[in-house]
Amino acid sequence: MTDLLHPHAPSYYAATVPERGLRAPLAGTVRADVAVVGGGFTGLNAALTLAEAGRSVVLLEANRIGWGASGRNGGQLHSGQRRDQHFLEASFGKDTARHLWTMAEDAKALLHDRRQRYSIDCEWMPGLIEAAHKEHFVAEEWDYAEKLARDYGYDKLAPLTRAELGAAIGTEAYFGGVRDAGAGHLHTLKLAQGLADALEAAGGAIHEASPVTGLVDHAGGVEVRTGQGAVQADNVLLAGNGYLAGIDADSEARVMPINNFILTTEPLSQEQADRLIPGREAVSDSRFVVYYWRLTQDRRLLFGGGETYRRGFPPDIERFVRGHLANVYPQLSGVPVSHAWGGTLGVTQSRLPCLTRSRPGVYVAAGFSGHGVAMAGFCGHVTAQAMLGDSDRFDVFSALPTPRFPGGRALRWPILVLAMSWFALRDRL
Repeated sequence: MTDLLHPHAPSYYAATVPERGLRAPLAGTVRADVAVVGGGFTGLNAALTLAEAGRSVVLLEANRIGWGASGRNGGQLHSGQRRDQHFLEASFGKDTARHLWTMAEDAKALLHDRRQRYSIDCEWMPGLIEAAHKEHFVAEEWDYAEKLARDYGYDKLAPLTRAELGAAIGTEAYFGGVRDAGAGHLHTLKLAQGLADALEAAGGAIHEASPVTGLVDHAGGVEVRTGQGAVQADNVLLAGNGYLAGIDADSEARVMPINNFILTTEPLSQEQADRLIPGREAVSDSRFVVYYWRLTQDRRLLFGGGETYRRGFPPDIERFVRGHLANVYPQLSGVPVSHAWGGTLGVTQSRLPCLTRSRPGVYVAAGFSGHGVAMAGFCGHVTAQAMLGDSDRFDVFSALPTPRFPGGRALRWPILVLAMSWFALRDRL
């Protein structure tokens, strides 16, 4: 890990959860069936599955639970994978595409089961609208909704005309879209903290402020080392997503960190909120560099837009995101902003998760490409199931190609910048 202990990002999420004391850093050498590296949705769900099955598990987090992308993302729970079923069918065949669709539905079910079973109040709100930013995308969105109903039995998508969409999201910037009643949005850090509480109640151990410095083979297993201690385990899960640098060279070559940015306004009046999103759905659009937004429980507009591909964040994140917000809601140009923050997520070339056994005893689950609210936790869960002897769903993911980014460590960043800049230009054109 390259980042040592930091407080949470100055996000709306961090400002609206109770202050918690630091869980003790790892000290000395301990033994466990499984060591999990990373305290986000992936690691927490994997560790919880293992603890529920009676396995001893130690979770190591370099900073705080939910410190990374899991605790600071847009909070949107989408249906399906990051790539649509047309792409999956053409690339991998209909059987694999169906497996991937079914697992995406299972991912939503896992999240709902755990938030309900463990009484996690994460401000769940159903409904998500996909908005087409180009006119010819509307027919594609509607045809895709018909395909999902016809071929996959998913009948929760409803088409929206331009007028219907404008009334639903308070802007005329889009041409039409669909409403997904099976998707929705939530408070990400409350979900992460609730999963951590459930893990500890099930007997799992969590150590914060415990950045991992390396892995070494040890007595038929793996020793995970930190600055002050070590965990000797039969299996290890690397669940750091965009924060895996220096831990595992193979997964680092396949999962690229990129930065994304969000702001929240001060609370809006009931009238203002009702003019924007009267149904309180989340919204995302069809740009490659996607815009996404929603109203929080206390009526703030939470809006995400813009990415950077260099290390470090813009010096003025609020100003950076406001430029994108103005493209959707010019009427909000002067609205006061309460929080603005950035985060790092992991993307793959395929935009599909990277699940691998990088070497004996070492599993990796990463690369959720902005689709992690559902898929990150589920991929942690299925990786834990593989460790428990049921690898069917893990094997579906691990069989998907996850190519290395070209250019090696020296050139992959510049190549990514060129590629992503082209897609961003295409959005504007």
